[in-house]
Amino acid sequence: MTDLRDEPFSPEIVASEKVYQGAVWDVRSDRFRYGDGELVRQYVDHTGAVAVVAVDDEGRVLLIQQYRHPIRHRDWELPAGLLDIEGEEPLLAAQRELAEEADVTAAHWEALVSTYTTPGGNNEIIHLFLATGISRAATAHDRTDEEADIRVEWVPLSEAVDAVLEGRMRNAILSIGVLAAERRGVGGA
Repeated sequence: MTDLRDEPFSPEIVASEKVYQGAVWDVRSDRFRYGDGELVRQYVDHTGAVAVVAVDDEGRVLLIQQYRHPIRHRDWELPAGLLDIEGEEPLLAAQRELAEEADVTAAHWEALVSTYTTPGGNNEIIHLFLATGISRAATAHDRTDEEADIRVEWVPLSEAVDAVLEGRMRNAILSIGVLAAERRGVGGA
């Protein structure tokens, strides 16, 4: 197969309702026609998100560690955030999130990969960007809640890839990001 890709499909939606309104995202229930019948599916209705694979001149990737309550871990992640500002383009959101979460900026940006996080349970798409030409942000950001004690580390990209492949770091977005960056030959890989 030479042009392997996901295929859009739009079934007839018979009914759709918000069954839960949350602080960050909602849950919807859709009834739709599929095949010879109708199906009902509930899913998290998500705003979408961005993440940044920031790589410095020494081939190190910027990782952050913060507490994530659903998994009861302080997991290692990429700087990331929601597309929750009306009309904000994903690249601008990625630039904002890198500065807000790690107090750094980047001179060079390129799209790395986009992925649906859990297509059977939510409609979130996350856009990952590669950021290089790293420098300190002009001002530091105040952080609250789970971000108040973010730990920031610069790790050789190859070590981050090893940690993913050995199962020591299991964050899906981090995994996709560092593997895609290594595949592109970033950081001397």
